[in-house]
Formats: sequence, structure tokens, C-alpha cells
Amino acid sequence: MDQNLLERVNPVFNTAKMTVFQLASSGVKEAALVAEKLNLSFEETQNSASVTVAPEQMTANTILVETRWRTCAAIAEKSGCKTLVDLPCGYTPRARAFSQKGIAYYGMDLPAAIAEAEPAILSLIDEDKRSSVHFCGVDATNGESLKAALKGAEGPVCITTEGLLMYFTDSEVGALCDNIRMILKERGGCWLTADPEAGMQYILTMQPIAGDRFMEIMMKSKTTAEDKSDVNVGGNSLNVSPMGDVALNMKNAMMFLARHGLKAERMILSEHMPEINSLDKITPEQAQAIKQNMQKCAYWKITAMDTETAVDTADLKAEDFDMQASVTGDTLILSLKGRVDTLTAPNLLALFERVKAEHALSDVSIDCGDLEYISSAGLRVLLIMQKSCPNGVKLSGINQVVREILEQTGFDAILDIAE
Repeated sequence: MDQNLLERVNPVFNTAKMTVFQLASSGVKEAALVAEKLNLSFEETQNSASVTVAPEQMTANTILVETRWRTCAAIAEKSGCKTLVDLPCGYTPRARAFSQKGIAYYGMDLPAAIAEAEPAILSLIDEDKRSSVHFCGVDATNGESLKAALKGAEGPVCITTEGLLMYFTDSEVGALCDNIRMILKERGGCWLTADPEAGMQYILTMQPIAGDRFMEIMMKSKTTAEDKSDVNVGGNSLNVSPMGDVALNMKNAMMFLARHGLKAERMILSEHMPEINSLDKITPEQAQAIKQNMQKCAYWKITAMDTETAVDTADLKAEDFDMQASVTGDTLILSLKGRVDTLTAPNLLALFERVKAEHALSDVSIDCGDLEYISSAGLRVLLIMQKSCPNGVKLSGINQVVREILEQTGFDAILDIAE
């Protein structure tokens, strides 16, 4: 598949380049080697279309990324699981450390990220250790892609998630929860994530560094992430908002997990943090304040509930994606079946652009009668079609699940949807 198509349907992986550059800036030598192999620069990875990174922003981001990277690794190792599932793995060199410790490593991410990350990271790993390292292009909302990626894995797994959930809608994070529960029920183990309280950790790190400017810089960081990912950040039920009633927000997030058959244990960050090199870049007083603040936030260790919870996942089953296409006059007529997600959306975009090169299209009419699910990657392809055709995109036959996704993302106001 054309790398350009993979990048256009889901550019969120660009934030992973920002992360590995920050990790390199914290002094992690392997991350610096990856950044060098990918020819990453400060301006390319840290600045965005509308934001030039402030010094305080870069300092806080570097501390946050190093803290998350080292702490999640330490907790994962203590879990006792002999298989680590890094979802998403991004471009960070975690595979090297775990392969040296005899822990099987499965790095999963968007196909576009894996295509670049795999050769760069494998080059850092001793040849006799590479057999325990596996990279797979997946869509986290697609259970079948996750099962296929783990086909050769043995024993209980520790799944780590850092910097992913904030980019998901409720429907996407719900699908991810169902998929992770499926894996944990089949294999045993746990899901370790830094994401639910990431907003609180950011505030508690930024305040001692930026003082009164911390909110201004926080908003710049949010804008930077949205510029690079083309996604509205932080808008789902598993992100604990640091605004308003935090205790209630946390309870609601726990209830969201319970509805998907999962339960969480909060692991207080200060109790599990190893030495963080980048704290040396700030004053001793600021470093001490941040360490104390880390007593107030936690990473979540999530496991499957012992009892079954009624969760209707029939609409999320992954089946072979198929589409039928024809052109009548200046209208492209499509019929979609199965799922349009990160793994299949490039095929839809490739077909559209091939037809558009051969015909002067005014609109696209899509029969969604057999469409079971559409992710943000699929929605992005619909938006590309909408902007490319004078009369836009018309959808018909959508089911309740797809309708809710369109309503949650505001696409019901953008596209022409037949009742």
C-alpha cells in the first residue's frame, strides 16, 4: 500500500515522531539513534502548523514523556508477564530493553508508523535477540487485526498504552476496551495505561515549570497535538478531565470500563517512578515540586472482570471489507461492507482517487446497508471525498452504530444522510 495513502487516512502517527524526539532530548541514547535514522528535527517534530513550541512547553513535554516511558516499563516488568504488547509502539526503542531481558516484544501501531519504525528499531537490537521482537501494523479498534498480530505470542500479556486514548472517540475507545478484554480473557495478564489521568499529570508537571503561564502553554500543547494528528484531543469517556469534579470524572471513567467488562487499579505514579534524567534540566525546587505532585495522579492497571458483563459487540465484529463501485454520469456509486478502519480505509481512498482521475465527479453516493463500523480513518476518507466533489457525499442505509459515530464526531452535519 502506498505510504502516502496510509499517512493521509490517519496522520495521528506524526505525534509519535514528536514523542521520540522528546525522549531523545531527555538523554535516552537509543531514542536519539532512532531520531537520527529517521532524520527528525526539532522544528519538524515539535512545531506545528499554528504553534511554535515554547521553551517551558518543550521542557515539560520532555519530562512527561520520559516519566511515562520509564515508569510504564518498570511497572510492566514487575507484572511478571513474559510478553509485552506495546500499543501503540510508535518509534520508541522499548523493544531493545525488553528483548535483552528475555521478554517477548510485540510492537503494534498504524501500518504507516510500523513501515518506518521497524527497520530503524531492529537495527539497534542484537541479531540473536531479534527473534523475540515482532512488529505489526494494526487498527486498535479491529479485534481481528490484534488477534492476528498476537498469533505467536505465549502466556499472559502486559499491554501498555501511552498517548493513544486521547485521540479516540467514545466509539473507538469502546471498541478498544472490548478488544483488550477479549485478549485478556483468552491469554491472561493486564493492560497498563498512562492515558486516563494524562491531563492531570500534565497540569501537575507544567505548573512548577511555567507558573502562571501553565494554562496558556497547556492549550498550546493541545493545539500542537491536534494540528499534527488532525483529531480533536481528549474527547472521550475514558479520559479523566482535570476540570470540574475530578472524583466524579474518575468514577465515570471507571464505570465506562465496567460496561466493557474491565476493572482498574490506580497505581500512584510517585510510588513507581524510577530516576528521571530530564528533571535535571530544571531547578531542584521545581523537580521536588513535580515529584510531590506525582503523588496525586496514577497510571491504571486494568484487568478483565471475573464475571461476564453484557456487552453487545455484534456490530464490532471484524469481517472482510468489500466494496462495489460504479459511475453513473458524474456520480460515483459505492456499496460498502464490513469495516472501514485504518487497515481498510486506504483501499477506499485509493479507489476514489483512481476513479476521480478518470471521471469528472460531482458527488459520491454510498450505500451503507452492510457497513458495520467506521473509524476516524474512514471518516477522514469521507471528508476527503466531500471536499473533492462539488455536491459532496450522500450516505444511505446506515445502521444505529454508524449513525451514533457520525453524530458523536459531527459528521452528521457535514454529510448528506438519508433517513
